Amino acid sequence: MDVYENLKKHNLEVPQMLAPKGLYLPVNQTGNLLYLSGQGSIENGTPLCGRVGIDVTVEEAQHAAKVCMLNTLGALEAYLGDLNRIKKAVKILGFVAGADDFTEQALVMNGASQVLIDAFGENGRHARSAIGTNNLPLGLTVEVESIFEIEE
Repeated sequence: MDVYENLKKHNLEVPQMLAPKGLYLPVNQTGNLLYLSGQGSIENGTPLCGRVGIDVTVEEAQHAAKVCMLNTLGALEAYLGDLNRIKKAVKILGFVAGADDFTEQALVMNGASQVLIDAFGENGRHARSAIGTNNLPLGLTVEVESIFEIEE
């Protein structure tokens, strides 16, 4: 399985890594696990902002989650040099900015999960949590942090 062929087949492009907005590492490795800092819904330099159920539809938020995961792949590629070094996705944690009564965070996060399944097949299936919040940095709609296992 070649990750790049899978991405191309699904019309997905890996963007350049986003520049960190604070005093943290985008990727922190321990053993064969990579812990990725939260990747925001920033597409081609444009922040995708707003709260689901107020300013943003569920479908728009799913796209924002997809963008977060593509940005995650960009950070992984910058760190590893080759996405084919990834053995499997372990876990993702999604934060979704929404209205106080919004409860479909899991549905929004399917946008991010689908990218991993498209890219890595069965090795892209992962554990996941989806958290609702009233606000995210920069007013973003979605932020995703993740854990990946790499080949040693």
